Amino acid sequence: MATILDGKALAKKIKSELKEEVEFLKKKVGRAPGLAVVLIGDDPASEIYVRNKEKTCEEIGINSFGVKKPTDITQDELEKIIDDLNCREDIDGILVQLPLPKHFDAQRIINLILPEKDVDGFHPVNMGKAVLGLFDEGLMPCTPYGVIKIFDAYGVELEGKNAVMVGHSNIVGKPLANMMLNLDATVSICHVYTKDLKSFVKEADILCVATGVPRLIKEDMIKEGAVVVDIGISRVNSKIVGDVDFDKVKGKVSAITPVPGGVGPMTIAMLMYNTVKAFKQREGIF
Repeated sequence: MATILDGKALAKKIKSELKEEVEFLKKKVGRAPGLAVVLIGDDPASEIYVRNKEKTCEEIGINSFGVKKPTDITQDELEKIIDDLNCREDIDGILVQLPLPKHFDAQRIINLILPEKDVDGFHPVNMGKAVLGLFDEGLMPCTPYGVIKIFDAYGVELEGKNAVMVGHSNIVGKPLANMMLNLDATVSICHVYTKDLKSFVKEADILCVATGVPRLIKEDMIKEGAVVVDIGISRVNSKIVGDVDFDKVKGKVSAITPVPGGVGPMTIAMLMYNTVKAFKQREGIF
């Protein structure tokens, strides 16, 4: 019987611990951590994500500053918003909801956020620290770090294991592959141009999948007893599904994340974790 890697329960525990810590920090410093969330346009999915983040801030006691602008603002105007947020002493974390409308240079916007306020962990400085294994020093990308926290919580050992990362995005695949490498796994990275994906996946002791292709990973591709982390999420016939064919795969693996309720809740929990961490670093609290 596979162990269900319950990210929802773990995220709840992390948020509860953060709430206690924030209450202590408010008394110590005289203010709560502050998170600015910048939303451009009216994409429904992005608006839902932002509302969830604002709700979680309220639960934990983090001050949330929403900045919502129409799609037709210019690159220069958005850059000015980032500059202003960088300078504000009451804001410890800045998050720009992605994807941005196509006329923006998204990487330039990410690069403008001060690394010490980059709570998404996407700035090249923080990405570099993820590659180097400086987890405690930098602000780690939220979804990959959430996966690492799941491994920690459930005692999943990476040292010496064959780990396969399917998907090589800057947001998930590349940083997570490097994090697993820094924990002494032997890591293979697969992507849309990989020939014979099944041959790689079949060798995985630990399989992480982040492609957005519904049920891409089938039962016959999985090694018996593997640990499977499904980071994808799609809607198929009004049902939320992942990149792994969960119902058929779960009988073959030793542990697996569900979709929903696996990695997703951990992403927001780690955003809150990074915001509190950024606050403590800026205030010199270690």
